[in-house]
Amino acid sequence: MPPILDAWRHRPTHQRVWAMAVPMILSNLTVPLVALVDSAVAGHLPQTQDLGAVAVGSAIYALPVWSLGFLRMGTTGFAAQASGAGDSAALRTVQAQALLLAAVLGVVVGALMLPLLPWMIGQMHSTPPLAARSLDYLHIRLLGLPAALLNYALAGWFIGAQRARTTLALLLVTNIANIALNLVFVLGLGWGVPGIALASACGEWLGAIYGLWCARRALRGLAGQVDWRAMRGFAHWRPLLMVNRDIFLRTLALEGVFFSLSLLGARLGDATVAANALLLNGLMLTAFGLDGLANAVEALCGHAIGARDRLALRRALVVAGGWSLFGSIGYALLFALAGHGFINLQTSLPEVRETAYRYLPWLSALPVVAVWSYLLDGLFIGATRAREMRDGMLVSVLLFVLLAWFARGWGNHGLWLAFLAFMAMRGLSLGLIGWRLRQRQAWLPESVHAILRP
Repeated sequence: MPPILDAWRHRPTHQRVWAMAVPMILSNLTVPLVALVDSAVAGHLPQTQDLGAVAVGSAIYALPVWSLGFLRMGTTGFAAQASGAGDSAALRTVQAQALLLAAVLGVVVGALMLPLLPWMIGQMHSTPPLAARSLDYLHIRLLGLPAALLNYALAGWFIGAQRARTTLALLLVTNIANIALNLVFVLGLGWGVPGIALASACGEWLGAIYGLWCARRALRGLAGQVDWRAMRGFAHWRPLLMVNRDIFLRTLALEGVFFSLSLLGARLGDATVAANALLLNGLMLTAFGLDGLANAVEALCGHAIGARDRLALRRALVVAGGWSLFGSIGYALLFALAGHGFINLQTSLPEVRETAYRYLPWLSALPVVAVWSYLLDGLFIGATRAREMRDGMLVSVLLFVLLAWFARGWGNHGLWLAFLAFMAMRGLSLGLIGWRLRQRQAWLPESVHAILRP
């Protein structure tokens, strides 16, 4: 029997993949809830500037939170490998390092942003009343930044330790607390925009407190201790910091492509940039499902690498890859057959609708092209090979820039061609790097302990 078919027929791996993927898919669906609730509450306040202030403030607050997402991804791979190696002391150490790094970055980045807030709000070309309300929102909202980053670190550790349900519970506590406090602070006490910001910040802190409590419970069943004396030296921090550095650079490059897509689309007209935004919401919808399977790959492949189990590694990748392919085909068919309805749900403007209809074929092709980058990102995160992810992303960005330049005469079709090629190159570059690592038999290191605890 061929190895791939044999791996696909391994029922326990299917069960493990979905045991990880389902909670993560549900977790992904909760992510837009905070912004949605904040906007819905602000939309019922008496001044139009209130809704605008929440929108502007949320966009600025998202910059550090999104950029520091490496705290989640970097932690997952190390925790998964420690779990697979059965190294409880390393698992404890990964958690301690991730939480300390998140706390420090939360305080430092928040303090650095405070004097920059008036300038950042000014770049939005806001009116004076809107700018003042946005500043009030952000001054309070930034109090929750350390908690938001702690939640990233906690979620990464729980995923790596194969506790996906705890990650889901963590996000549910955060979002339910935010909704309840919005009702109390804004609709009950009438605190307006500051109340919305306070509700979000308190929700993040309540989520972090719950997550820390869950983490402490999880550690009770683990042997070993954190080597606090060794953690005073840079050598003990170097692996985590280097991985996080490379994921951070990769994230900046990815953000640059999406920003360029909006910027170049805006030059093609208001209807075009609006239509592109609606189509990219389809990519976000696709990510809800496929990212959940990628998270399963992170945990299961990282665990297999830690255990030096080549067969388990192949099974996890084949099973998650198969389901990801089926999911991507389902999304492609959804956009091909019901794309007009998807656009119509988002806008009633005839010009924007007609513009979006013309570019629907690109959206229909996107899931099948992008799925491989999601899947292989999960593999490389689980293997803590962030440098290779960074290099693959930089090659993909270079291709995007070149194609966007040479295809500029094709208008928005040229822009979508460049973006589709970018997503394809992400998967192809990681696939080639992964194949070379396999040829060198480098996926399973000689000593996982040397990676986790130098």
